[in-house]
Amino acid sequence: MNDILIVDDERDIRELISDILQDEGYSTRLAKNSDECMKLVEENPPALMVLDIWLKDSNMDGIDILKTIKREKPSIPVVIISGHGNIEIAVAAIRQGAYDFIEKPFNIDQLMVVVRRAMEASKLRHENQELKRQDDSSDEMVGSSPAFKALKSQLDKVTKSNGRVMLTGPAGSGKEIAARYVHAESNRNEAPFVSVNSASIEPDRMEEVLFGSENPDGSVEPGLLEQANGGVLFFDEVADMPLGTQSKILRVLVDQKFMREGGKQEVLVDVRVISSTNKDLVEEIAKGSFREELYHRLNVVPISVPSLEDRREDIPELAEYFIARLNESQGLPLRELSEDACAALQTSLWPGNVRQLKNLLERILILEGNSGVIEVSELPQGSDEPAENGRVILSGTLATLPLREARELFEREYLMTQINRFGGNISKTANFVGMERSALHRKLKSLNVVTSSKAGARVAHVDETEAVE
Repeated sequence: MNDILIVDDERDIRELISDILQDEGYSTRLAKNSDECMKLVEENPPALMVLDIWLKDSNMDGIDILKTIKREKPSIPVVIISGHGNIEIAVAAIRQGAYDFIEKPFNIDQLMVVVRRAMEASKLRHENQELKRQDDSSDEMVGSSPAFKALKSQLDKVTKSNGRVMLTGPAGSGKEIAARYVHAESNRNEAPFVSVNSASIEPDRMEEVLFGSENPDGSVEPGLLEQANGGVLFFDEVADMPLGTQSKILRVLVDQKFMREGGKQEVLVDVRVISSTNKDLVEEIAKGSFREELYHRLNVVPISVPSLEDRREDIPELAEYFIARLNESQGLPLRELSEDACAALQTSLWPGNVRQLKNLLERILILEGNSGVIEVSELPQGSDEPAENGRVILSGTLATLPLREARELFEREYLMTQINRFGGNISKTANFVGMERSALHRKLKSLNVVTSSKAGARVAHVDETEAVE
């Protein structure tokens, strides 16, 4: 990670810079024109480039090379040098993504200060990317239900574009995992994925956190926008973003440029924005807590992430995946779910969605025994679970109803739960509950239970029209 590529058409300058850097412990490679430069980058991307603006007998000048590098290898910091330096060239270089600009004849101390800072930034970026890759390994897209396949199909359609995506869905359903999937499958996957906790950014600190700052000594503290340059900026739960921050973010989305706090030059960024929310933003706009113009800027491609209850078929697969990951990351026991335990999980309520399922399994693996199979007795006991003596504890609602009404209510809820467990598949439901398919259809009709499409799956619900009649 100490490899520096020096690109200059003057041999003496190339070798002088190389000797200085090698004396400081860096390894160097040299190129005299754009063809040599791009070939060396393709063979092995350097940790840093020192690039001259003017290149004689070259197909591209320094600015053209800079644009190409920032487009194809955005993680490589580029320091621009030029013997014809002026403020216009410096501004042009910084706007195109250069880390810094040094004018010839340069001071050796000045060169080394810039190089050290750029190398440190490069090192931190690579470390962050490696950490993200390690973290992302436990955040894969897992599932095979119709609802999951419909979601993945929508995500696949937007991976190769730069369109802004708005992910909607309840808390814990996996919206950030979906955003990371879009990033991983896109042509920006070598550039950073930066997640922003929208509620944590106070309006009075927004410029510092998002835009970064410039210190009086000329050093730069990059903000989240610069850290995400070339990659993806993910606004998590964007409805929680303060109004003051929303107006400033809107301007960045329109112009793709900003000024650092304390800075005097505009910084251009190439960032794809993905947002998420568990709220109805149209309602938030009506309440005056979300800017309508920002909503339309972010909501270019809306994609709904289904709740866990809309993809109950995926619970066994998700459980197996989480148990394997917890075994790898924490050394927790590698256990299996019994059939009864699996059925209990599929028929439970999941207000916390996928996150709740993962937390539940982690708790069981930590607190319960190390036997190979997770039994239903190890799961949290709900109000409809058998007591120790085999009795079923009735909920307060059922206990107050006459037998006929209580039986009808139980049958309706039981059958809807089983249908949803099997993704709307009536044949599988009939087989499990022990009824002929035709008899089940008649029973559902008598209970006013119908199925309809939701999030790509068949979901059972009460036909309110029939119920009223």
